[in-house]
Amino acid sequence: MSADLKKSSSNGYEKSVPSEEQQAKIDEIRKLIGPLPEKLAIYCSDAAITRYLRARNWNIKKATKMLKESLKWRAEFKPEEIRWDEVAHEAETGKIYRSDYIDKHGRTVLVMRPSCQNSKSVKGQIRYLVYCMENAILNLPPDQEQMVWLIDFKGYNMSHISLKVTRETAHVLQDHYPERLGVAILYNPPKFFEPFWMVAKPFLEPKTQNKVKFVYSDDPNSKKIMEDLFDMDKLESAFGGNDDSGFNINKYAERMREDDKRIPTFWTRGNPQSEAPEPALTSPVDLSSVNLKTDSDTSDNDKVDSSPSRVSDSEGLSPNESALITEGNDNGSKEVQ
Repeated sequence: MSADLKKSSSNGYEKSVPSEEQQAKIDEIRKLIGPLPEKLAIYCSDAAITRYLRARNWNIKKATKMLKESLKWRAEFKPEEIRWDEVAHEAETGKIYRSDYIDKHGRTVLVMRPSCQNSKSVKGQIRYLVYCMENAILNLPPDQEQMVWLIDFKGYNMSHISLKVTRETAHVLQDHYPERLGVAILYNPPKFFEPFWMVAKPFLEPKTQNKVKFVYSDDPNSKKIMEDLFDMDKLESAFGGNDDSGFNINKYAERMREDDKRIPTFWTRGNPQSEAPEPALTSPVDLSSVNLKTDSDTSDNDKVDSSPSRVSDSEGLSPNESALITEGNDNGSKEVQ
């Protein structure tokens, strides 16, 4: 399908301007979904529907099914209602946090340190991951849709590997945050991680796999990747940059509480990112009356359990994510871009 895509020279970032043909597909999906409660209607902006279409190679039927599953998940999981004080205990060790710098293309940066896992609760880990994803999206500039993941493998060992959490993470990221990943940097992964990566790769689309970059501090080529992406004076020293400030949970908590205050405005019609056309439903709607039924054909293994305890994935899980959320010794084609 012809596409009007503007692509930068950097690691997978795409900013799309729908062609007439693409806009027709966006409009068709909106008709198939029908009227929605206000927050879900806001979620279904043209940009969001485009991400689902790109994740399914512009196939209307598959993209509609994927989007409906996400809408059901969001209606039950309510990711936009998670607040810092609910998940703060998961953040204490700095295992995942939004950095205070962006990359050279304006993308939000999520730092992940799998060796800093401090929880045995899969549900708690996934809930915190979702909070981090929503916060990263909240802080994207209007002209940017994607983010960067920086995964620091310092201190990482076999006890941090959990395929169970990896599957849950991939499920949520790929199914419910499609096209949100720009690039994932795996920084100094240990040798033993390579076979685990081979196990994790089948969870990912080829396009997502290509967004995963292995970077080693003693490799000049790797250093070039970081210099191309980041202002080295702002980048943390843990990733070869010149900033030695490090993670401070108290300062981070202040930032997150301030961000939380902006969330209600983000989910209103006044937000420029809320591009879904009127009319918005202003009264509460029983979701059972909304057309969120998916097609009976589920042959592509896309079934998603939308209960909060069974989180679905979205954007593409990269090996980093696999490592990112691990449960200590706990022992379909979905696409992440």
